[in-house]
Amino acid sequence: MPSARLTLDPAFAIGSIRRQIFGGFVEHLGRHVYDGIYEPGHPTADADGFRQDVIELVKELGVDTIRYPGGNFVSGFRWEDSVGPREQRPRRLDLAWHSTETNEVGLHEFSSWLEKVGSDLMMAVNLGTRGTLEALDLLEYSNIRSGTALSERRIANGRAEPFDVRMWCLGNEMDGPWQLGHRSADDYGKIASQTAKGMRQLDPDIRLVVCGSSSAHMPTFGEWERVVLTHTYDDVDLISCHAYYEERGGDLGSFLASAVDMDGFIETVVATADHVGAVRGSSKRIDISFDEWNVWYIDRFHGVDKITGIDNWPIAPRLLEDIYSVADAVVFGNLMISLLKHADRVASASLAQLVNVIAPIMTEPGGIAWRQSTFYPFSITSRLARGEALRLKLDAPTYLTEAYGEVPLVDAVATHDADSGRSAVFLVNRSTTEAIEVTVDVSALGEVSLLETHTLSDTDVYAKNTLEDPERVAPRANDTAAIADGVLTVSLPPVSWSALALG
Repeated sequence: MPSARLTLDPAFAIGSIRRQIFGGFVEHLGRHVYDGIYEPGHPTADADGFRQDVIELVKELGVDTIRYPGGNFVSGFRWEDSVGPREQRPRRLDLAWHSTETNEVGLHEFSSWLEKVGSDLMMAVNLGTRGTLEALDLLEYSNIRSGTALSERRIANGRAEPFDVRMWCLGNEMDGPWQLGHRSADDYGKIASQTAKGMRQLDPDIRLVVCGSSSAHMPTFGEWERVVLTHTYDDVDLISCHAYYEERGGDLGSFLASAVDMDGFIETVVATADHVGAVRGSSKRIDISFDEWNVWYIDRFHGVDKITGIDNWPIAPRLLEDIYSVADAVVFGNLMISLLKHADRVASASLAQLVNVIAPIMTEPGGIAWRQSTFYPFSITSRLARGEALRLKLDAPTYLTEAYGEVPLVDAVATHDADSGRSAVFLVNRSTTEAIEVTVDVSALGEVSLLETHTLSDTDVYAKNTLEDPERVAPRANDTAAIADGVLTVSLPPVSWSALALG
């Protein structure tokens, strides 16, 4: 059996883990909102029409902050459509997803849902087809207590207290030619700077996220960040990264190493941001908001799901309803490891998305809600990863991938919470054929014991949870794990993700 060795020491901290790293994303797309979080006729629906079975699963997932309302959707969105009496709200065509938006669930309703699940709101403004004035209007409506036309309008619409939104995204994926209102980096940087300055005049304490690249493989990647930050460096707090991964052409080995790409993406954006700061002679640091990330079968969307036709604008169609496998969950868990490995610079992250749409939670209209395979790495990591992320000394065998060359068979990160004395180790085995024995020197922690272990694997790496078999895939305790003489040993099955808690 191949082996890997790690050394865990709280003295080697990467940075504090900010809870916003365990964020989510809700977009008006497909059945995410309608038939997902909101289904008035469902047996579990509460008085506001929200599915309580979904609420309980979102709470179990442990999502801190949720980005809303898009995504591509936001670039054609008129926020005024989503407030006021429901019967007076207009139906609009959503050009991003070729659907009809009823606006039945809007800002007030969504904020109510957030209170039920215990998450904070991260709001995106439309800098695609609208601009600075509309962003200022939305901020005034949301955050000013009273005494102005828009704050009084909010109060008249039933919300006496401000929404008090603390984090705002300045548009979405403005580097993408698919985006309504797509602009060059120079043009976007100018309007983002102008909008940010205006928003800070209204509410100086908000945090602002400027659009970075929607993929590390965009032809403008790197230069986009440099130009945008040259315009906005003094005005914003974070720059966004977006990344999606899928297995292509049966190349499972490369897919399992997707986190290598995420690592490089983050490190390149950090280097670019620091370069811009150095050129400006600034002591300020721009952090990362990785506010879209997931496994997404993009090829299937373009080949199967995509809606076309001038007379075909359905309401809440089934879109992007990918059903995830064990292999997908292992990659997913590895992406979470990457986010933690960069805790010094990744201040916020949003899993895209939460319900039905490339989501860890699926629902059937009138029926059950269930956990996908990807649900477990998120919920367990969110619960166990506390305090500081630790830099591990890793010695592991490698394997050759077509996409990334030689990469380690094992990837790992650890966390340590000095207040509680608890630690956690998160591991993946990327080997498709062999188990790997991992030994972790934990002597620097003093006397500790194993509190809990979780391993997600299956003899069929493409096993999935479905409507017919919603509990086919779930993590199990790892009975190979043990601690003796300051050394933790554990055997990782092929294509597996594991979490171990110590204290």
